[in-house]
Amino acid sequence: MASKRDYYETLGINKNASEAEIKAAYRKMAKQYHPDLNSGNEEAAHKFKEVNEAYQVLGDEKKKAQYDQFGHAAFDGASGGGGGAGYGGGFDDFMGGMGGFGDIFDSFFGGGGRQRNYNGPTRGNDLRYNMEISFEEAAFGLKKEVQIRRKEICPACTGTGAEKGTSKHTCSTCGGTGQVRQQRQTMLGNFVNVVPCTACGGTGEIIDSPCHECHGEGKVSKTRNITVTIPAGIDNGQIISLKGEGEAGTKGGDKGDLKIVIYVKPHKYFKRDGYDLYLNMPIDFVDATLGAELSVPTLDGKVKYKIPEGTQTGTTFRLKKKGLQHIHSTLVGDLYVKVNIETPKRLTEKQKELLRSYKEQNKDGGKTFFEQVRDSIKR
Repeated sequence: MASKRDYYETLGINKNASEAEIKAAYRKMAKQYHPDLNSGNEEAAHKFKEVNEAYQVLGDEKKKAQYDQFGHAAFDGASGGGGGAGYGGGFDDFMGGMGGFGDIFDSFFGGGGRQRNYNGPTRGNDLRYNMEISFEEAAFGLKKEVQIRRKEICPACTGTGAEKGTSKHTCSTCGGTGQVRQQRQTMLGNFVNVVPCTACGGTGEIIDSPCHECHGEGKVSKTRNITVTIPAGIDNGQIISLKGEGEAGTKGGDKGDLKIVIYVKPHKYFKRDGYDLYLNMPIDFVDATLGAELSVPTLDGKVKYKIPEGTQTGTTFRLKKKGLQHIHSTLVGDLYVKVNIETPKRLTEKQKELLRSYKEQNKDGGKTFFEQVRDSIKR
């Protein structure tokens, strides 16, 4: 028995070749010697078998390690020239197992009998609608009616495209497959490209008497009003998908969906972060100094909140569950109120005098300086 060629030599690579290099070499040589491309060439068939056998070993990490250590002896009586080394499929099957190459070479070499389905059921197109809502509408949710225009099954012909009382017939150009093969001769051999049939538009059928309503399309454009439920807590950029509210499918295919893209107008005062709200609130410096009960605005009305005396500007208070409701949940975020102390303008002389006296004394007649200031400002 003649000795086998070194597997590395068979693939034209060295022993330090990476996995990617081994695979690339195999693809190149398998394509070159594949029997489908070398009909009647016994030498090419023999080389293809050698290439395939070499890759069965070198393409497997464990087998490659055994081969590197023991050579062909590692597989005597095992996979060597039998079992896992043979490849009996067509070129289309071979390339289909090579990580996507089948799709590329299928159109060039005819696909070994595999055909794309051009005239089967096709899902309808999805539709997109941009909806702008207010900040409050996003917070509390609502129902809104939108008007869309979409393709629906023609009621006159029930989607056949043929005038009532008539029928379609099979396209003679493509034989009802909806596709034709275009062949061209090149230096590499005969290349076959599969394309939709132009005679029937890829449907596989010919309509002699098109429907008067849809003109043979099987669909007509209709304007529809659709009610959309906007859930509380929805955020800017989120999408509501209404299943089956898109365009009609073809040949029994499913309807598409209607995608409602939400755009939320910014609020004048509140800022959103997830389901929490943030508010910058100006307060009087006397209230900050002496403490006070503030009336804090929220999305659902004003609430009372008492701040302690000596509150500094930039202090942030948390109002629990005064934020936004979590979408499709009963959880509610919080409201964070950051106070900014306003410095008074256009003080009276008496008020200025009191401020100056603060530098010299803290009490006067039993009243604190702050109480004097407060009484003066509130007169």
